[in-house]
Amino acid sequence: MGGIHIHRPLISIIIILLTEFLVFAYSNGPPYSCDSSNPSTKSFPFCDAKLPINNRVRDLISRLTLDEKISQLVNGAPAIPRLNISAYEWWSEALHGVSSHGKGISFDGSISSSTMFPQIILTAASFDASLWYQIGQAIGEEARGIYNAGQAMGMTFWAPNINIFRDPRWGRGQETPGEDPLVAGIYAVSYVRGIQGDSFEGGQLKDGHLKASACCKHYTAHDLDSWNGYNRYIFDANVTKQDLADTYQPPFKTCVQQGQASGIMCAYNRINGVPNCADYDLLTKTVRGEWSFNGYIASDCDAVAIIHDNQGYAKLPEDAVADVLKAGM
Repeated sequence: MGGIHIHRPLISIIIILLTEFLVFAYSNGPPYSCDSSNPSTKSFPFCDAKLPINNRVRDLISRLTLDEKISQLVNGAPAIPRLNISAYEWWSEALHGVSSHGKGISFDGSISSSTMFPQIILTAASFDASLWYQIGQAIGEEARGIYNAGQAMGMTFWAPNINIFRDPRWGRGQETPGEDPLVAGIYAVSYVRGIQGDSFEGGQLKDGHLKASACCKHYTAHDLDSWNGYNRYIFDANVTKQDLADTYQPPFKTCVQQGQASGIMCAYNRINGVPNCADYDLLTKTVRGEWSFNGYIASDCDAVAIIHDNQGYAKLPEDAVADVLKAGM
């Protein structure tokens, strides 16, 4: 697979997800923030698809109050009625099939289930990148269909899990492609290109529009949930620079640069004393700088709160929020 780069700035992802103009709705389909039939939205420049994306984003941001901006920082982003912006749920799951475990997907409707594929560790053992791509394709198709049927609050899926599975005692290891950084990286690219609507070789997204949004997780050096008095909220991984560069980072770098994933999730754990989600070197210098990532970075569930509550890294809860935003989230 080639390493063709298509840069999709974070702002374009935000405007696409807010306005949701990329899909063709059915009469009973999802609501649209920029509904062409609604006269009140026609006057908003951020709803004008003919304008450059930067202009549209600037217009939208300029209309938001501080409280409204803050409200959009959580997974359950509320509606902004005065701008006719619909509520959006960022949290949906699709590790090996569209799942209702996240808050963004419902099977309470005409679509009552989705296709479930084998656990990742099994399909990864096939060493068949085309299979991984086709699974991603199928998941992307079903995700879009569920959304079009009005049973989804969002199209951002927090998958794939490409952590390195070094210890068989880790209970979530079956979610990953295994212990090999190279295999994990190729898996990530194949799955991401499939679910997002790209070609197997990459570089063929129609106008940069996503069928569904993929998010590579959990960044980085994360492979422990609970063991021998340690849990994922307090664990501090002591990792050498060489091991980080040779083992833990390559799958995520490949996911970003070749797969063009639109999202990354930072993990609960610390690395050498610094929480992943508050690490400027990891998020800004490496991901956004060296890897030229222009997508969104989400924390794992409550990973911001634990920086204060469990790890004691931040003195105040407010400091934890400031730390992660300054770090590059």
